[in-house]
Amino acid sequence: MIQFADEATITVHSGKGGNGCISFRREKYIPNGGPNGGDGGRGGSVIFCVRRNLRTLAHLRYHPVFKAKNGGDGQGWNRYGKDGEDVIIPVPPGTTIRDAVTGELIHDFTTESEDEQFLFLEGGKGGWGNVHFKSSTNQAPRYAHPGKPGEERELRVELSIMADIGLVGFPNAGKSSLLDLFTNARPKIAPYPFTTKVPNLGVLHVDQETDLIIADIPGIIEGASDGAGLGIRFLKHISRTAGLLFMIDCSDDNYMTAYDSLLHELEQFGAGLMEKPRIILCNKIDVEGACERADELIACLKKKDPAITVIPVSVMARTNITAVRNAIVELVEKMERTRHPGKNHAQSSDASEKSRFMAERSVDTSMEEQFPGSE
Repeated sequence: MIQFADEATITVHSGKGGNGCISFRREKYIPNGGPNGGDGGRGGSVIFCVRRNLRTLAHLRYHPVFKAKNGGDGQGWNRYGKDGEDVIIPVPPGTTIRDAVTGELIHDFTTESEDEQFLFLEGGKGGWGNVHFKSSTNQAPRYAHPGKPGEERELRVELSIMADIGLVGFPNAGKSSLLDLFTNARPKIAPYPFTTKVPNLGVLHVDQETDLIIADIPGIIEGASDGAGLGIRFLKHISRTAGLLFMIDCSDDNYMTAYDSLLHELEQFGAGLMEKPRIILCNKIDVEGACERADELIACLKKKDPAITVIPVSVMARTNITAVRNAIVELVEKMERTRHPGKNHAQSSDASEKSRFMAERSVDTSMEEQFPGSE
């Protein structure tokens, strides 16, 4: 299994500037040559950039120290030192960089395109050679500036997947089966708990101009906020989504309490998950007795909140799947209209203008494969 890594602690160093040179011109028949020491080169900088083909932070876990090159020292005959080579650190979209000590947010890579870079630490400036210090009263200066030192920082890098819809549910509720049905992702599906151990991504093709990214995270169990099961560490991967899709297994005996239990775990996590719009799917209605249970659950949920969207489905039998697909598209479009109330989305022919919310999430058709972590 490819190791999934969504957190890493790294140390970065910018390069030291090169020292200025103390040198004097020495030529035959020229007794008063004067100073000719060159300047030191600039130290290399620490630069972050987005790479959309990256899916995890595993490359940072196995390479936790990044050092830019030092600048070269100046030389005689006014020769400047070579500038130090920058160190460029690639990260996937959705990465945040924080100070490892204070937790201060330094940068959030959410809207950067492939060619944009974030200069984090500049390299030290090169020192002046003694040629800069000559004057009428000091014609033979024996002084040059040393190069400025580089900087060192310890950083905590975290990845939150960029997606439009996040799937939430208990193990074996049918989330992976739904992702497999709607997208070209191929998550592991088996009749036992915790078949999904890492987040999976899939792209739902709506039309020629619109794609929606769906994120499936490992199943949550009661007490996950206290560390039970796989805990709730993967909930951060649905914190950027437009909305959440809850999967309730109506063939299970806890079908009436499952939704409230899931909400409790999301509330314990925070990160604005409770404020996100929701769709609730009452799954496995093809199982004997589950359809009646779904009707009972729908009546209970509608009594508490008449506006909530609840759909009885069977992913295996493909019952009401079209209604689920339409509800997902409507939810994301509603979120887009909320973000940009004055825009006429129906008449926009440009995909990035039609769905700015999704464009900001770096939609990439290469994500139709399962997120790293498959066997």
